[in-house]
Amino acid sequence: MSIAREQPTQKPFHIQQLIVPISALLIAAYFLAPIIWQVLTSFKVNADISAIPNVYIPKRITFEHYLSLFRRRPFGLYILNSAFVSITSTLLCLAVGAPAAYALARLRLWGERIMLAMITIVTLFPAVLLFLGMLEIVKALNWGNNYLALIIPYTALNLPLTILVMRSFFQQLPKDLEDAAKVDGYNTVQMLWQIVLPMTFPALVTTGILTFISAWNEFIFALTFMTRESLKTIPVATAQLSGVSVFEIPYGPIAAATVLGTLPLVILVLVFQRRIVQGLTAGAVKG
Repeated sequence: MSIAREQPTQKPFHIQQLIVPISALLIAAYFLAPIIWQVLTSFKVNADISAIPNVYIPKRITFEHYLSLFRRRPFGLYILNSAFVSITSTLLCLAVGAPAAYALARLRLWGERIMLAMITIVTLFPAVLLFLGMLEIVKALNWGNNYLALIIPYTALNLPLTILVMRSFFQQLPKDLEDAAKVDGYNTVQMLWQIVLPMTFPALVTTGILTFISAWNEFIFALTFMTRESLKTIPVATAQLSGVSVFEIPYGPIAAATVLGTLPLVILVLVFQRRIVQGLTAGAVKG
């Protein structure tokens, strides 16, 4: 007696199954379209840039726009200026913000709620509202055309966010490890440096990248405090690109400068992508 095999039943197709992938595709296209347009424009010849109707995909590719950036102006120096200011301010934020965040998370300090409230209020202030005060400080200290005129304000502006983010991560750590370290004779500094910070390395990377991006993209302070050509940063140098004549807008060099200014941030995020995800999701699920 033969037993007939049951054929596996196929699940019926529903249009709802396409909603999520199509929505994700449309959202990705919405955000990537301006970036792709800038990249393609940076490789177009001038005739294709000004052509009507628009030439979306160039058939002729040129690197002249990138080469002109370095021939006409010291664009490599602008990149080094932005990197130096951003890296230094990021390291200062982490060096000052991590101990402060740990103190607010673990130590019982007098006026802790008042300090947290003040730090939170500062993070809500747009940087442009603090511009006049920063300008008076820079003038009083004679920091014009000095790297400190950008490093100190960037550190001050990003420090409150660093403290709040790092404090939330320190609160997620089990306190038993710190109690065991105290029994072993660790003081607060040793415990922070040798035990706590290595455990919160993803949080340090995430916070550092956010601080770095904020300092790298800042424009108003860099435009005002750095008037010497050799000290300008990438956002200011890109905004001040000019054509051969007053009425010419150099779309190609601007697109090339935008790509070069964004490329380090893209590489940074791709290299530390796993650490960023770990830092953003740490403490999301407990138990």
